[in-house]
Amino acid sequence: MSFTEFPSRLLENAVTGFSSLPGIGRKTAFRLVMNLLKRDPEEVKRFGESIIKLREEIHYCKICSNISDTGICKICSDEKRDRSLICVVENIQDVMAIENTRQYRGLYHVLGGIISPVDGVGPADLKIDELEGRVREGGIREVILALSTTMEGDTTNFYLFKRLSKYDLLLTTLARGVAVGDELEYTDEITLGRAINNRNPYQQVQNT
Repeated sequence: MSFTEFPSRLLENAVTGFSSLPGIGRKTAFRLVMNLLKRDPEEVKRFGESIIKLREEIHYCKICSNISDTGICKICSDEKRDRSLICVVENIQDVMAIENTRQYRGLYHVLGGIISPVDGVGPADLKIDELEGRVREGGIREVILALSTTMEGDTTNFYLFKRLSKYDLLLTTLARGVAVGDELEYTDEITLGRAINNRNPYQQVQNT
């Protein structure tokens, strides 16, 4: 079927909306839209309302920037977590990946990305000032730099090391069980769990 002409403007608008999502082309978007048209109207209504509520009512934790239904996420509000330990990650997916290992009981800090000059992302675009603010408040004994083992991830690790090394704390990074070039959200749970448990001091990693 040609996607240059649609029998309905509503259909075309829906296909255009779905195809704006990453990884979804026009043909896939068309199949999704047609599938919705076959479903019960109430089910489609609930689906649409869930997307609207997601965009309008979602919160970002005031402490760590994780996604939450409230002002402070479940992890930061859990008194059983080790509050002297902060794991620095790139995004929400990395929090979920590490939590799935069940090997980590500290807190998190979501940067919202990594330093990438090619993409126009610098330190000021990330939650780095907020991270340093948490460290400055005291009570933090270790910061784990759990960023992807890409060139951009290593650059961000080094920048964070420079920013935080003046404070009295241990700076560590994941053991190289995570292969160079890997992104955390695609690393299997066993490998990621071992990388967390066998983390190394950042300076030691730099010298190897």
